[in-house]
Amino acid sequence: MSRRRALLLLERLEALYPDAHCALFYRNPLELLIATILSAQCTDVRVNQVTPALFARYPDAQALAAADPAELEDLIRSTGFFRNKAKNIIGCAQALVTDHGGEVPRRMEDLVALPGVGRKTANVVLGNIFAIPGMVVDTHVKRLAGRFGWTRESDPVRIEKDLCQLLPEERWTQTSHVLILHGRALCKAPIPHCSLCPVLDLCPRQGITRSH
Repeated sequence: MSRRRALLLLERLEALYPDAHCALFYRNPLELLIATILSAQCTDVRVNQVTPALFARYPDAQALAAADPAELEDLIRSTGFFRNKAKNIIGCAQALVTDHGGEVPRRMEDLVALPGVGRKTANVVLGNIFAIPGMVVDTHVKRLAGRFGWTRESDPVRIEKDLCQLLPEERWTQTSHVLILHGRALCKAPIPHCSLCPVLDLCPRQGITRSH
């Protein structure tokens, strides 16, 4: 798809979702970082139910770095994969304290060096906290980018590269928010609601064999 057509498609979706934003609740960089780690294989709604008690008990990186694993696991149990997440959160907090003075760094290379932090999590933090454009590729973005013909890749890193080459840098962060909302509302897996979609005339519907 050409950049012109992609931008036209994106503009329609932005008009449909004018208030698109990060759905995770947070008050500071650390809270968003930890909430995003918890959101792996879990809904934002569930994470938002868990984090108030979590951050009341562990208000900063120093507290999380010293957390008792069993106690932390109990607090985040409902988010799934809680043992691995607790290990990563404690390791991440320890790295923040040791290497960054307890503060969340603002460089991609520093973020992805933290336990439990990949490019998706790093881009969430960069885009929403530091206003550094980043393309978040989650399951919705991956699905929609393929259906739109924006990428033929299946690897999230390669998809991120394709989307960043196709779209202007200043649109990256908001594009992720918009695609996630559209993926939840209409462009669902496995059967999208194409008959209701405002970008149907622009979408090549790659890989779609059935739709409502």
